[in-house]
Amino acid sequence: MNKQEFLAFSGLQIQTLDFWVEQQWLVPVDTTSGAEFSSADVARAHLIRDLKSDLGANDEGIDVILHLMDQLHGLRQALAQLQKEINH
Repeated sequence: MNKQEFLAFSGLQIQTLDFWVEQQWLVPVDTTSGAEFSSADVARAHLIRDLKSDLGANDEGIDVILHLMDQLHGLRQALAQLQKEINH
C-alpha cells in the first residue's frame, strides 16, 4: 500500500509517520512509485502507538522494545529453519 493508504489504515498523522520512518521504526520498501507499506507495517504502527500511549514508553524505550522484538522474530525464523532442516 502507498503512503496515503497506510495513513488511512494506521490512523497516523503524516508528521508522525515521517518521524517513525526517520527513526527506522517503520521501514517501507522503496519502489519507483514511492514508499510501499505492508499490513505488517500497519500492525507495527499500532503496536508503537499502543506502547507510547497506553504504556507510556518514550522514544528510547520504543527503540529498545522494537530492537528486541526484531531479534526475537529473527531467532524464531532461524529456529524454524533449523527444525525444518533437521526433519528432512
